[in-house]
Amino acid sequence: MKATAIRSLKGRRVWDSRARPTVEVEISLAGGARGRAIAPAGASRGSAEAVDLRDGGEAFGGLDVTRAIAAADGEIAAALAGLDACDQEAVDDRLAALDGTADASRLGGNAMVAASMAAAHAAAAAKGVPLWRHLAGDAEPVMPLPEIQVFGGGAHAAGRVDVQDFMVIATGASDYAQALDWTAEIYRAAGEIMAGRGRLAGTADEGGLWPAFDSNEHALETLVRAIERAGLVPGEQVGISLDIAASEFGADGRYRLARDGRELDSDGMCALLGEWIDRFPIVSIEDPLAEDDMAGLAAFTSAFGTGIQVVGDDALVSNADRVRRAAETGACNAVLLKPNQAGTLSGCRAALGAARAAGWGAVVSARSGETEDVTVVHLALGWGVGQLKVGSIAHGERTAKWNEGLRIAETLATGGRLPPRSQFPWG
Repeated sequence: MKATAIRSLKGRRVWDSRARPTVEVEISLAGGARGRAIAPAGASRGSAEAVDLRDGGEAFGGLDVTRAIAAADGEIAAALAGLDACDQEAVDDRLAALDGTADASRLGGNAMVAASMAAAHAAAAAKGVPLWRHLAGDAEPVMPLPEIQVFGGGAHAAGRVDVQDFMVIATGASDYAQALDWTAEIYRAAGEIMAGRGRLAGTADEGGLWPAFDSNEHALETLVRAIERAGLVPGEQVGISLDIAASEFGADGRYRLARDGRELDSDGMCALLGEWIDRFPIVSIEDPLAEDDMAGLAAFTSAFGTGIQVVGDDALVSNADRVRRAAETGACNAVLLKPNQAGTLSGCRAALGAARAAGWGAVVSARSGETEDVTVVHLALGWGVGQLKVGSIAHGERTAKWNEGLRIAETLATGGRLPPRSQFPWG
């Protein structure tokens, strides 16, 4: 048997950052190499993404994963036995065919993506190289530009504000380490501002500060002040990135902003975001309109997409066909890549390929329910994706990923160099 052939696969139940069960898969190869990976879970989910297989019932609020573990230990282990872990596409094709559904609902996207990622880690281990190098081949990549949450909101903070993520991108940083340094100073400054107002109230799901604000614009104003308090220049050294997650409060062309006490139609939502773009140093907006409002996404991209990044998440769910259809209509100019949305690494990689064919950008992203697993860092680097989003610069499941990037940067011929500004719409 070939040394990189899959000999055995084991699933186990582990825990994520929201104290919920999730699936870890460990794969052993014939030559002795091993790889393991853990499935993350999202709070804000696109309706068409791969679904987690959960048990239902009373245990852990119905969120237990013993059925997904059984699928991993049984059908998946048997189906992958003997396959070459270095042939990622063959592994992932077998997983998709075995499941046989469009949304991974039979075996569970959680079991499938954990197995897919574990196979990649095992293949890299067999070669004696880190996962990013296994994926990059002979290419010499540069570090991805971090996109880091300062204030959490939306589904990550009990709807305390409507916008889900208030993030910063260190657009003027010279390298990866400096981008993290600047963001840490901004995070600290934001905490000081909130404490000074008596509104420092802990953190949201992804480590961002809890959004004790009177309005969505109040959060934007505070973020600008935090950048300035950190000694940095908004719009020159640091830009703002927003994940509106509009599907959480919008449907059928109507958007209900509870924090602002407003209801807008699609045109009104575009106009509001346009006002924010004019007033604040916003360089990227994710999901500005709901997933069922493709015409609105196209209109927004047409109006603002030459100067800022318009990222599709819920409408695209890391799906190549959806990316191609969106590109044909002019909706978005970048895709968010989440492996667990696709169910396999190959499915996610295909979405990246479709985005590149359309001339789009891309951002590799973690989820709100995360663990110490650092696979996404290696994907961003190994696939040559120029941006990485994993939440805030607080909480161990987040810092595990940023810190993995620091370690990788030390080994690169390019050091911690970031992609040139000209690669991005704000350049």
